Amino acid sequence: MAHILAGLALLPGAVWAQSADCDPDVDSDCPSPLNRLLAPVKAYATAPVRWGEADWLWFGGSLAAIGVAHQFDGDVRKHFTATSQGSLSNNTHDLQDALPAVAMLAGTWGYANLISNQWGRREAGTMFESAVLSLGTAYILKFASGRQRPNQTVDPNHWEAGGSSFPSVHTTAAFAIGTVLAESGNEQYRWLRRALGYGAAGFTVYERLNHNAHWLSDTVAGAALGTATARFAMNRSEGRTQEATMMVSPLYHGVMFSFVVNIP
Repeated sequence: MAHILAGLALLPGAVWAQSADCDPDVDSDCPSPLNRLLAPVKAYATAPVRWGEADWLWFGGSLAAIGVAHQFDGDVRKHFTATSQGSLSNNTHDLQDALPAVAMLAGTWGYANLISNQWGRREAGTMFESAVLSLGTAYILKFASGRQRPNQTVDPNHWEAGGSSFPSVHTTAAFAIGTVLAESGNEQYRWLRRALGYGAAGFTVYERLNHNAHWLSDTVAGAALGTATARFAMNRSEGRTQEATMMVSPLYHGVMFSFVVNIP
């Protein structure tokens, strides 16, 4: 996940650059760069207090799906390891399985800049925001649960055992980015976008199971987390009423992840 860490490292400088026309020392209504940076994180962390009935139904349904998937964790592991040596290997192909998510983000950003489309750049920024927020949550859950991976144990109930299996961060990132690709843009190409976005995310799930890197319930949890975070990020971007949004902009020999703030 080095590309995510690199993007985060660029954010403070990008926020400061965006504040050139708004000086907190002069304008009392101007939020500081730090507040601009933390705005989406704060909104994301406090989102449950603003949830409606549909949101709570989604949350409950996700928990139920994870619970059902957990009942099949052992069977799914046996299916994927019965004819392979995956269960005996420590190579879970992490870099290879990250490629679908990276390709969707890089492809969206690259094509948007190729045709100089600001909406495409905003879409790439929404993908990045969704990935960062969802991965942050996934890592918190991962270290809190401590679940061992299927290549470490045959028992899917080894929780709080120093593992890092639940949820799958690859699946989380793939659905966080893939959902934005699937549900954004022109309705004329909705079927194609959904085929690409959800197809790439689903392929990531298959590969994580096939490489014996995760239990089935790990991937279901990652898919739910990534999808929910993507919809949060898209609502922020489309609503245009939030304090800030992330953007992706090309630079000479590089790329800058910037924070654009809408001040009423």
